[in-house]
Amino acid sequence: MSNDPFAQLKAAQREGWALFAPLEAVTTVTAAQLVRHARIHAGQTVLDVGCGTGVAALTAARAGGRVCALDLTPALIEHARKHAALAGVKIDFREGDVEALPYENSSFDVVISQFGHMFAPRPDVAIGEMLRVLKPGGTIAFSTWPPEHFVGQIFALIGKAVPPPPGAAPPPQWGDPATIRQRLGDAVTDVEFEREVMIVPALSPQHYRDGMEHTLGPLAKLVATLNSEPAKLAAFRAELDAFIARHFENNAVRQHFLMTRATKK
Repeated sequence: MSNDPFAQLKAAQREGWALFAPLEAVTTVTAAQLVRHARIHAGQTVLDVGCGTGVAALTAARAGGRVCALDLTPALIEHARKHAALAGVKIDFREGDVEALPYENSSFDVVISQFGHMFAPRPDVAIGEMLRVLKPGGTIAFSTWPPEHFVGQIFALIGKAVPPPPGAAPPPQWGDPATIRQRLGDAVTDVEFEREVMIVPALSPQHYRDGMEHTLGPLAKLVATLNSEPAKLAAFRAELDAFIARHFENNAVRQHFLMTRATKK
C-alpha cells in the first residue's frame, strides 16, 4: 500500500471502523434484504466486499453460497470469524482492500457489498476490481446511502466539518442511481434498483448521536479532532442533534437506503 495515494486515509479508516461492531445489530435485517436482492442461492460462489462483522457474508452462506469476505479492518474480521463459527458456516475471511482485491479474475458468481465499497476513495478503481473478480453473467449487488436521505446528509455534515482528502469521492455519491449507472458503465446489463428503510431505535436524538459517535468511524474521528476545540464540538453536536430530531419519531430513526443489482456482460 506504500504507493497508494490514499494510504493515510485508509489507515484512518482501518482504525476508525474498528468501532463499528455494536452497529451490526441494525444491519442484520438489511443484510438479508441485500442477499435476497442479489438472488443468492445454493452452490454459488460469493464475495462480500467491505464485509464488516460478516452479517451479509453469513447470511449468504446460510443461503447455501460458498462465501469469501474481505474487509480493511482486522478487528471486524475477528468478529466475523466468531460469528461464522457460532453459526456453523464456513467463510473465507481476509483482511484486504476493495481497490486491490486478492482474487483471480472471474472468480465469483456474485459480488456484494453492504455499505462497504462506497467508502473506497476511488470509485472507478473499486468498481473495476469488483467487476474484475466477477464472472461474465454474474451478479453485482450492493446497498448504499442516497445523498438526499438521512445518512447521506449526515455524511455531508461530517464532510463539511472535516473535508475528505483531495480526490477522494464522497461515499453518498454511490446512492444516486444516475451516478451508479455511470460508474457501472457498459460493463453490465439489467441494472435494477430497490429502495428500503433501516429502522434504528433510540431513546432520544441525543442518544442516537452519542451511539453514532462511539461506533461510526467518520463521526468518531471528527469528534476526536474537535475535542481540543470544545466550542466547535458543541456547535457541531447542536447542529447534528437538531438534524436528527427532524427525522426522529416513535423512538426510532428511519434510514432510507438503495439496493442495486446488475449483471456483468
